[in-house]
Order: sequence, then structure tokens, then C-alpha cells
Amino acid sequence: MTSIDTRTALISGISGQDGAYLAQLLLQKGYRVVGTARDAQMSTFGNLERLGIRGQVAVVSMAINDFRSVLQVLDKHQPDEIYNLAGQSSVGLSFEQPVETLESISVGTLNLLEGMRFLNRDTRLYNAGSGECFGDTRGEPADERTPFRPRSPYAVAKSAAFWQVDNYREAYGLYACSGILFNHESPLRPERFVTQKIVRAACRIAAGSPDRLQLGNLDIQRDWGWAPEYVDAMWRMLQLANPQDFVIATGKTHALQDFVARAFAEVDLDWREHVDINPGLMRPSDVAVSRADPQLAAQRLGWTAQTDMPHVVQRMVVSEQALPGIKPGRTATFDNTL
Repeated sequence: MTSIDTRTALISGISGQDGAYLAQLLLQKGYRVVGTARDAQMSTFGNLERLGIRGQVAVVSMAINDFRSVLQVLDKHQPDEIYNLAGQSSVGLSFEQPVETLESISVGTLNLLEGMRFLNRDTRLYNAGSGECFGDTRGEPADERTPFRPRSPYAVAKSAAFWQVDNYREAYGLYACSGILFNHESPLRPERFVTQKIVRAACRIAAGSPDRLQLGNLDIQRDWGWAPEYVDAMWRMLQLANPQDFVIATGKTHALQDFVARAFAEVDLDWREHVDINPGLMRPSDVAVSRADPQLAAQRLGWTAQTDMPHVVQRMVVSEQALPGIKPGRTATFDNTL
């Protein structure tokens, strides 16, 4: 690979939470960063603007489910590192849009791998996997050897992409790996994710809104981390001499009810006075307990999560309250999109 001062990184999905934080990290490390969107001229790239780095990133149009489009971008920009963060990212929405979810994640990953194989350059690929792939492990912590049992169209698509990466690595010797990331949050999360919905509802209610927050199953348990730390793990994975997959998580699991309670406590409210349980918001199938064992990442990447769930919530609330115009709104009715 070229020296770090002249490396080019291509980030598909740069407009999302992880893409924006990763772009910020790579710019700080001296990379030339190219980001892709389906229509770069029409996209606003609000997260890049919010981080103050929009002018430092080159953005290009690329339809990740169109092989010709992917190949043209890879050939033109000749990236040293590719970070595949694109695709439909909502577990809840995947039940409503299963075909779009499968195509954008699985076919998109396959096109990047085929593009790398066809061009035959010294390129490294990071693929965004998901802890959702493990499904129900009956409360046991999942590590890199735990079998996949996906329980949503999103998890099925992510599982397929994971095995595509594994196959191309073995069959063609590509430098390609997957980070199996568990839930990670930040102020850049869109409001369709339950964590951001909870934080924003709590802040609006504290500001005087008559909102009531309706949620589904509060008993589900997840491992929540801080997104800016997780993109550092992505970068570290591509610096290893040989490609390897890693579970990336805090190793600490909490119930969604604990997240809700913490968010409302941060604004001096009792969540039980402002939250309703709506059985109609339950998913067709869901993972009861998501638990991770990230020891391998600590041993081989030197990476461990520094921010636990209570501090993740605190940072999200502080950021939300700092934004202008928190105003009372309508009743907040949300599903559990994680």
C-alpha cells in the first residue's frame, strides 16, 4: 500500500452516521477521502456539514447495486482502502422493504468485491457487518466463532454480505474483512432509530411539549456504544498485515428500558410519566438479548470501547439540547428501530 500521507479512502455511505465520523477520522490521519452517494449533486451531506468537513471531502455519484457504476468509480479514484458502509440500515424498515434491504447490502457488497477482483489492485476492503447476524444466542456473548442465526431481513442481508467477503478473501486472496459491530449511537443518528427518538422526545417534553412517547418492547437488551470510537476500530482493521473479522462492542448489555430511564433522568423527568407501551409496535420477530464478547479486538487491534451506555445517552442529550429550536410537537409514536 502507499504511504499513509498519500492514501485514498473511498467511503460508500458517507452521508450516514458512521460514514461522517469515519471521514473525519481519516482526514485527521492525512487521507484523501472520497465519499459516494447515489446522486452526489442532490444529496445534502448534512452530517458532513455538521462536523465541519464537507469542503474537505470529494463526493461522487455511485449506485452501489449497479456493477458498472461501482467499477467506474473504483477505476477512476483508485482507492487504497474501501469502507463499505452503504445500504439500508434500519432493522425495522427491513421488514417493510426486504428486497431493497437485500439488494443494497448484499448486491452492493458483491459489486465492490467483484470490482476489486476485476481491477486487481492493492486495495483493502472493510465491510460493515452487524451483531444482528447472531440472532438469539440465548443470552450467551457472541464472538467471532458464534454461528449466525439472523432474525430479520436486515440481518439476513448482512449475513450474506459477510459470507461474500469471507468467500472472496479465501477464493481470490483479496484483502477484505468485516467488522461485526453491535449497536453504536451518536447525535448523528437519524430519528428513525429508537435511541435518537427517545432522546429527542425526552428533550422536547422537558422543554414543555405535551408529547407522549409510545414504544414497543422495552425488555429487549442491547449492547450500546459510542459511534466515533467504532469507526476507529474500522480503520485499525485495515492496518493489519492480514485481513481478519472482528466483533466490535462494549461487552456490556442493557435493557431498552434502562436506556429510556437514563434519557429522561438526564432531563430530570420520570420516564414512567411520559411513555406508553404500544403492542402494535412489536416486530414480527426480534432478538431478545444481544450480547457480545469483543476480547479479540482488544487483543489484536488494541481497541476497547471507552464510553458505556449511560455516557452515550448523556452525550446525546447534551448535544440535542444544544441544538436551536427544541419545540413542543405531536405525540411521538415510534417503533423499536435499532
